[in-house]
Amino acid sequence: LAAGEKADVIIMVGYALDKLDKEGRLLPGTRTELADSKIGAVVKKGAAVPDITTANALRATLLKAHSVAYSDSASGKYVETTLFNKLGIAEQLKPKATMVEKTPVAQSVASGRYEIGFQQVSELLPVAGVTFIGKLPEDMQYVTRFAGAVSSHSAQSEEAKALLAYLSSPGVQQQIQATGLDSVSGRSPAPQTRLSQ
Repeated sequence: LAAGEKADVIIMVGYALDKLDKEGRLLPGTRTELADSKIGAVVKKGAAVPDITTANALRATLLKAHSVAYSDSASGKYVETTLFNKLGIAEQLKPKATMVEKTPVAQSVASGRYEIGFQQVSELLPVAGVTFIGKLPEDMQYVTRFAGAVSSHSAQSEEAKALLAYLSSPGVQQQIQATGLDSVSGRSPAPQTRLSQ
């Protein structure tokens, strides 16, 4: 976009869309909340499935694990800089926790390189060779909100509005949830944790 790429609809992380709005790049009143993306975990297919349903269970699972992987995206930064600290085990995990760059975390877990891996659920589910454990407990969770808006330079603004209306409609919520995303309740902008870059 900064290089002048033309677009009718822009879909991205909510706080990044806010920045474009302040720059005048969005058609006023067209922001549409689309989906929330939460962090989950996987183990290699066939491995015992650990308990991560509560903070205490998650702490015990991480301390017991021989190796832990997380992504190099915002979710991984949260795991490394916030989650481990909230659980009070950051120092214990330093020798065995690794940020995986470029490769999907689930793929690294499927290969046997790491015992347990964390990434956004929608990034974990499509990968074969792993078992999805579940999402982080709500009090330990980091939510990424995705939203869309019509570009202020759109040549097809009505069609762009129709696409956003469709993507946020009740009829597509089953597909959104099937991909590991969560439907947005209330459709209003949600407060979002933003990690320092």
